[in-house]
Amino acid sequence: MSATWFDHAIASVAPRMAARRVMARQAFETLTRGYDGAARGRRTEGWRAPGSSADTEIGVAGALLRDRMRDLVRNNPHAAKAVAVLVNNIIGAGIMPRAASGDETLDRKVDALFERWTAECDADGQLDFYGLQTLICREMVEAGEVLVRRRLRRASDGLTVPLQLQVLEADFLDATKSGAIGAGRLVQGIEFDPVGKRRAYWLHAEHPGDAYGALQNGLQSRPVPATEIAHVYEKQRTQARGVPWGAPVIRSLRDLDDYEVAELVRKKTEACVTAIVFGDDEAQQGIAPSVVDADGNRVEQFEPGLIAYARGGKDIGSTSLPPPVATANTSGRACTPSRPGSGCPTSC
Repeated sequence: MSATWFDHAIASVAPRMAARRVMARQAFETLTRGYDGAARGRRTEGWRAPGSSADTEIGVAGALLRDRMRDLVRNNPHAAKAVAVLVNNIIGAGIMPRAASGDETLDRKVDALFERWTAECDADGQLDFYGLQTLICREMVEAGEVLVRRRLRRASDGLTVPLQLQVLEADFLDATKSGAIGAGRLVQGIEFDPVGKRRAYWLHAEHPGDAYGALQNGLQSRPVPATEIAHVYEKQRTQARGVPWGAPVIRSLRDLDDYEVAELVRKKTEACVTAIVFGDDEAQQGIAPSVVDADGNRVEQFEPGLIAYARGGKDIGSTSLPPPVATANTSGRACTPSRPGSGCPTSC
């Protein structure tokens, strides 16, 4: 804060006193300003911001976030498109490594051997190396993490490559394994040694969500050396496991789904411009007319364009419609469509 005219007046006769006044005022302003994001008041009521560690938060919510994100990718076109675009932008046709030792002869030999390996590198025998890249990236984006296990092969296996890669979903990690283990510790299925280095991954023999596998082998897990596992995830904090990339928008995407369903139902209901032909006798006697279809069955559900006949019907009446939803025109103003059949244009 700059000095005021009064400070300048004091400085003309007592410079030290004026300097102390300015410094004291600046110190007071520093104490009272702070961060707006840490302010407490009516606007921040209900804002829960726990100070728990990343591992604690992921341990509580990780599995549910993963399941919900997968459900959205299966059923929500926006989530499915987002994951597909991210994977395509990250991987594309595949990341192609090339030898660069400086010896052209050696480089050509290494590249040729690598190309032979890429065709048989998948332990499931379905994808090549570039297909595995796409699958691994997709699992990382959709589920938040993925495990790639190195499988050493023997000559008796009948393969021409000594190493294959097996992609395992994050569900294979036994998240119940947490706590102390000897001088080390376990964090959601990952074993750390006393200095904090990853020592092993506790993996289920079968996917816990596979009914047959769970019945055959139960939910037992065993440690696999960390040297055999590549744990792929985006590390946003000092965390042991990852979370789905869509975690911040899961609720918004779900709400969007609900909104679209509600709007479709409203439109279908609005399309039910149903006409009912009433009878004079029932109207005079105050008797509720019986509405039947062409086969004489009682009508209890309206369909778009349905015209129902009451017993002895002569006069035609139309049902009321739900209130229309405001739309936007090219000028940016809100427009309310007029009632169909009223002869009135859209009012803006």
